Amino acid sequence: MMADIHLPPTLMPLFAGLPRRLDLDAPTVDDAIGQLDAQWPGLRDRLCDPSGGDIRQHIHVYVDRERAGLDTPLEPRSRVQVIAAISGG
Repeated sequence: MMADIHLPPTLMPLFAGLPRRLDLDAPTVDDAIGQLDAQWPGLRDRLCDPSGGDIRQHIHVYVDRERAGLDTPLEPRSRVQVIAAISGG
């Protein structure tokens, strides 16, 4: 069984064919993002800060309801939720 990845709807218009939900076999959050970026080039840049290589400040990743980082391990059947924070004034 693979990890269950849920992406924010704001990414769909930017990447043709990108589903809102998909299954990936990846050992870590970073590997999952790498697989997504291999299929949809530029996706890593939308999720990760290019200077530090960490998840962007306005993006929140949760693995099985726990806040996650790039090094967070994924288990079979892990639920990964990528959430884009909304700010305004």
